[in-house]
Order: sequence, then structure tokens, then C-alpha cells
Amino acid sequence: MKLITAIIKPFKLDEVREALSAMGIQGMTVTEVKGFGRQKGHTELYRGAEYTVDFLPKLRVEMAVAEDQVDLAIENLCAAAHTGKIGDGKVFVTPIERAIRIRTGEQGASAL
Repeated sequence: MKLITAIIKPFKLDEVREALSAMGIQGMTVTEVKGFGRQKGHTELYRGAEYTVDFLPKLRVEMAVAEDQVDLAIENLCAAAHTGKIGDGKVFVTPIERAIRIRTGEQGASAL
């Protein structure tokens, strides 16, 4: 099992969710986060005053995936989140040592 963590632009969430649901991934966790990379920040005008926004709003999407679905899940996620512009995000894959479904006590891939 692997944990796929993706940082994406907020307006791409529905497309990412639909792409992953279509391939059978049933659950994900979404967190609103702020950050910057190469995109840096940008300046905005508010009530006549100019200020710099250093941290841009992003979404952190996390999902546990069976080993045989990892590559396809990453392909679908990247295709759905892609805009071709700076700030599209990143994907991180980490191993999951153990997974347990609290309600039933199932463990391993059946807990996903």
C-alpha cells in the first residue's frame, strides 16, 4: 500500500476527484493549505493599498492506494490537475506500513 499526497490548485479538485473515482479509488482526504514554490507570491490591491501575498491557497489531497493502482492513480491525478502553468502542484508517494479500518478491524489492503 502507498499513500499518495498531492498539492493541487483548488479549482481542480472536482476534476481530480472524478478522475480517481472513475478508476475505483473510494476515499480521499482534502485539506486547505497555503504555500509557495517556484510560483512565489503575487501582489494584490485592496482598498487602494498594494500588498504582497506570499502564501497561495492550495489543496492537499491524500489517499491510500493498493500497490497495483499507484501508477494509474498518479497518471489520472496528474492529468486531471494539469493546467500547464506554474503552480500546478506536486505529488508525493510514501509507503504505508499498516492500515486498519476502525469499524470492522480489517487490516491491510482490505481496510482501504
